[in-house]
Amino acid sequence: MTRLSGRLVLPHGLVTGTITYGPHIEAVEVVDAPDAGAGLPIILPGFIDTHVHGGGGADTMDGLRGVEGVARFHVAHGVTTLLPTTITHPWPDVMAALAGVAEYMASAAGDRRAEVVADVPGAHLEGPFINPQRLGAQPPFATLPVPELVEEVIATGVVRVVTMAPELEHALEAAVRFAAAGVRVSFGHTNATAEEVVAVAAAVRAAGGVVGFTHLFNAMTQLSGREPGAVGAALADAHAFAELIFDLHHVAPTSFKAALAAKQHKLHLITDAIRACGQAEGVSELGGQVVTVKDGAARLANGTLAGSVLTLDQALRNAVSQGVDLPTASRALSGVPAAYLGLEDRGALMAGARADMVVLDNDLRVQEVFVAGRSLG
Repeated sequence: MTRLSGRLVLPHGLVTGTITYGPHIEAVEVVDAPDAGAGLPIILPGFIDTHVHGGGGADTMDGLRGVEGVARFHVAHGVTTLLPTTITHPWPDVMAALAGVAEYMASAAGDRRAEVVADVPGAHLEGPFINPQRLGAQPPFATLPVPELVEEVIATGVVRVVTMAPELEHALEAAVRFAAAGVRVSFGHTNATAEEVVAVAAAVRAAGGVVGFTHLFNAMTQLSGREPGAVGAALADAHAFAELIFDLHHVAPTSFKAALAAKQHKLHLITDAIRACGQAEGVSELGGQVVTVKDGAARLANGTLAGSVLTLDQALRNAVSQGVDLPTASRALSGVPAAYLGLEDRGALMAGARADMVVLDNDLRVQEVFVAGRSLG
């Protein structure tokens, strides 16, 4: 067994202690001594990104090699678990991307990977079951969630989250079917009223499912006094999870704080990162569309934000810069997404959990990452 000492970010606060670990955490020992942690690194549970298209020049839509590249790039930024995320495209392309995720998962299960990369427990299907009037930066290949397509997705066995517009024809039946199959149903890219959202959410829960919201505030109906929209439905639903891109471009700090106040134990931060993440600013692509990255934001030619070039360690720093304490920020990067996905073996520094850990310096910069006890080194 190996030991790692530092200032530990636990659910209840920041303490000084030592973690004994192999592939799993064997023990967490807290040192009760004033100033014992002075000068020691900060240790957090590994980050979990439930919505990430690409990074480091790779993209989920590239298939197996793309998924490998995404997992390799983001682990260096503290992400120990991620869901490679598709984009709306012609149906054969979407299914090919899911096949690439399945191939990656099968090869990882065979323990043939010498390098330390992020764990991939499944995929996030973002589109094509979205409203064509709320594409955002998604290409124009939106499709209705008809039963035969839903069954084809479920048959892959890899989709953990599906983004859907609940107002679409067949959406209610599709959401119930996904829920029964254990797929998280996340509302996004939607023109739905609050009432439409609430109705489908109730049906999902009746089927034993879990409800989420995709990149809260973006590509959905907004909150006003008389028309609460999808945003209002999300903030009012104490049981629903919600993802949020906090890159200081997609969501204003005050809106982030409002969401955190309303959904502190259900809000999780994502990157929605694209191929250009980690690359030099300039021209890139998303779903075959030309994207230009400038001043930390990726945009289509018409100015629409096109995913992000955010990493989760930067999202952590952004949250802390807005006055969020480290345990709360850590929970939004680890504990909440683990709960959302039903991953009970990770998301916190506790005995029995996978030894997925991120070591930061005082400036919250990544110094070391451990995936199941193996150091990225």
